[in-house]
Amino acid sequence: MTTLNVLITGAARRVGKMLAEAVAEAGGNIALHYGHSRTAAEATAAALRARGATVALLQADLSNPAEAAALVDRAWEALGGLNALVNSAAIFENLTWETTDLAAWERHLRVNLTAPFLLSQAFARRLLAEPEAQGRIVNILDWRALRPAGDHLPYTVSKAGLAALTQSLAVAFAPRITVNGMALGAVLPPSDGQPAPKVLHATPVSRWATAEEVRRTLRFLLTGPAYITGEIIHLDGGRHLV
Repeated sequence: MTTLNVLITGAARRVGKMLAEAVAEAGGNIALHYGHSRTAAEATAAALRARGATVALLQADLSNPAEAAALVDRAWEALGGLNALVNSAAIFENLTWETTDLAAWERHLRVNLTAPFLLSQAFARRLLAEPEAQGRIVNILDWRALRPAGDHLPYTVSKAGLAALTQSLAVAFAPRITVNGMALGAVLPPSDGQPAPKVLHATPVSRWATAEEVRRTLRFLLTGPAYITGEIIHLDGGRHLV
């Protein structure tokens, strides 16, 4: 079996850290991107290396299109090649139509949608240039992307765009690159301070996802059937249904 060499954006902490752990548990190596959390990134990298994974730490500001576009080449060289990309980095601000200004709107789109496109484009160009190489892309979405409401407006719109991009690129990159998504719900207490009981009350399963459930889902999409593409798996305890 080919060793997994995976670039994961926003992998220093929280969900991104879980995803990096999933790759290490699968025997893979990680190009661990971080934006500003250098201390957390170094701690995560040390823990992954202790498990036997090769880890390359890569800093980039994904709001800068040039830095986003260059990240794949940097990761490729650091690991000696890539066969998977996980677009996890995102910004999440509780803004309504009234509190969203143009700067906030553009900030969310640059990081949450434009950067994943540029990364996917660069990944496909490198991988498809190699005869018979196969690859996988996993985009980290949110249940809100398929059930948008009035809260977290620019975040929700950017994630809805990422859902559409997931399906569009699944067609464009077939048959050699699969593109799928994970739409997450209550995985970790909200970073924006939203009360946890409110989140769990709105979730049919009435609990947080476990870290292992997150890791297992990513491992499935990275190592499972290559006949699955353009799919969005809701790991949200049924929240998108209510």
